[in-house]
Amino acid sequence: MPKLACVAGEPSGDLLAAPVLSALNQIPDMAGLEVYGIGGPRMQAEGLRSDWPMETLSVRGYVEAIRQLPAILKLRKELISNLLGEGRPDVYLGVDAPDFNLGVELQLRKAGIPTLHLVSPSIWAWRAGRIKKIAQAVDRMLCIFPFETEIYDRAGVASTYVGHPLASEIPLEPNSKQARLKLEGCLNIPASSLDGVLVAVLPGSRGSEIELIAPVFFETMQLLAERLKGQKLHFLIPVATPRLRAPLEQLLLKAKSHHPDIQIHLLDGMADEVLEAADVVLIASGTATLQAALWKKPMVISYKVPWLTAQIMKRQGYLPYVGLPNILCGEFVVPELLQDDATPEKLANALQEWLDRPNKVAELKARFSEMHETLRRPTGLLVAQAVAQTIANQRVTA
Repeated sequence: MPKLACVAGEPSGDLLAAPVLSALNQIPDMAGLEVYGIGGPRMQAEGLRSDWPMETLSVRGYVEAIRQLPAILKLRKELISNLLGEGRPDVYLGVDAPDFNLGVELQLRKAGIPTLHLVSPSIWAWRAGRIKKIAQAVDRMLCIFPFETEIYDRAGVASTYVGHPLASEIPLEPNSKQARLKLEGCLNIPASSLDGVLVAVLPGSRGSEIELIAPVFFETMQLLAERLKGQKLHFLIPVATPRLRAPLEQLLLKAKSHHPDIQIHLLDGMADEVLEAADVVLIASGTATLQAALWKKPMVISYKVPWLTAQIMKRQGYLPYVGLPNILCGEFVVPELLQDDATPEKLANALQEWLDRPNKVAELKARFSEMHETLRRPTGLLVAQAVAQTIANQRVTA
């Protein structure tokens, strides 16, 4: 029976890996494939046995990682010991989480276990020196952005462009009216209740993000509601994980105490429906910004990290932008308001500018449509084929 060890360290990795596992289930030679490691609910629904909690690895930034370091190191030690022992796989697939996965891949590759890595670390943006470690740790890098393979070719690392799975899952043409109808049903409110301006607000999927940026987002919503009193305005917040609902509800109660009539709705998950329905998006930097771009939405990207984390990242950064839509387009097509610039006043101004400039929105949608076509590949199948081929090669050489 073939064995695949697969590790995703956060919700975005869970989202990326689930279509891969689904495609593996459709490959005849992979019948009976045993898949185990670390993953979230989407991967588990496709057959993954998650032996450790993914939440242990779901941290962002140096300061946050230091706090969680003992638990992360303990988990990695247990994982490597298991995979070099009774849990030895035919192939290891690391999904993103490079600071964790590259260390695991290095040890496994030394022991003769083939290693694949899905999602290149952003060596084109910062910490370019990591490519040396990648060359030692990874047999093949599976790239989700087209410009990355050239970088790996120059470094002598095997790589394959597989596209981004979100580009295949999200339709080329959004249907905002249908999405609004679905949301009205989920919120159990009368039809046409979401008429007017709909603002999607995505403050992140980690506790640290909710702590740092969500209060600013709620203040921004209140400020924008005051400015647009004459318009029917709704704010929809998809709650990424159940544990984030309580802190968001506290912020909602506080907002309601100041503005009783403000229309803010929390939904469990449903990020795609909220983004498809939205007129404009206020969003924390991360994979969700690409999601919003594929739904062809004007957005304002923001982020806050602890001061020390920001200083370290600033010293190692190479690109002038952090948001994926801007990186992929090679210019600031949407505003980024980070750290000290992430104020309610500036965020509200940027959101209002999108609402006031429909011609600019139309230009942005055309740009995002071109990007969507470039990223649209059968990603899950391409990665699954790479896994299956690697396992087949192992059997031949065994």
